[in-house]
Amino acid sequence: MFPRLFTYESFALPTYGVLVALGFVAGLAVAVRLAGRERLDKDQMFNFGVYLALAGMLGAKVFLVIQDWDYYRENPRQIFSTSTLQSGGIFYGGLLVAIAFAFLYIRRARLPFWKVADCFVPGIALGHSFGRLGCFAAGCCWGEPSGLPWAVAFHDPNAHQVVGVPLEVRMHPTQLYEATALLVIFAFLYRLHERRRFDGQVLGWYLLLYPGARFLIEFLRDHSANAWLWGNQLSDAQGVSLVLMAVGTWLLSTATRNQKSEVRSQKLEPLRRVQR
Repeated sequence: MFPRLFTYESFALPTYGVLVALGFVAGLAVAVRLAGRERLDKDQMFNFGVYLALAGMLGAKVFLVIQDWDYYRENPRQIFSTSTLQSGGIFYGGLLVAIAFAFLYIRRARLPFWKVADCFVPGIALGHSFGRLGCFAAGCCWGEPSGLPWAVAFHDPNAHQVVGVPLEVRMHPTQLYEATALLVIFAFLYRLHERRRFDGQVLGWYLLLYPGARFLIEFLRDHSANAWLWGNQLSDAQGVSLVLMAVGTWLLSTATRNQKSEVRSQKLEPLRRVQR
């Protein structure tokens, strides 16, 4: 839609990169603010956020190469090409690698995992919404053809050259669908953080809400042949969404049962003392 924010002779500033950078700053600011509420060390959380973003970027690129391995195997130099480096990669790949890194880092630093996770996931949702706006500007992650009044068409030849988006075809603005969903999810999680009843509740709701939204939006997205599972019935992103939603459901239900058991034990404790 608007892949280059600024161009001067041979230099071009990609809109996607600018929006991703803004999303990172905004998301990290939210995470550090929430960490301050929990009396966690802000400097440590800032450093952790930077490392987490780097791990996520690496994971997104690696999963992109894995998904399109047939192409990159025949064109290995493209792994380090400008188009690959500028692409956002596979978000779920970045998320899974970031979660694995977070677990190892938090365990080594002896930090409270669930408390730290609750501080970071609202910022992840906010930063991700900026990233989807960047996708819309760059033309990637486009939707299926549509005749709806709000369908959009891309016209910039550079966008077609870099990401392959079809030109002059009206399509679902799936990038905007997802950006809007992420902003709503961010608002809900940010508000929930202050009112949560147990550590891990914000993370649990994120693992339910974002994958749920992504699962539905995937039906409207255009996909490469390598992005399908189970006989072209569901995309790989939908498969990961189902797994993450199951994890979120387990986390919330388990924590809720444990909380009810603790409340029940507290109510019965005076009776036990009387019986003694």
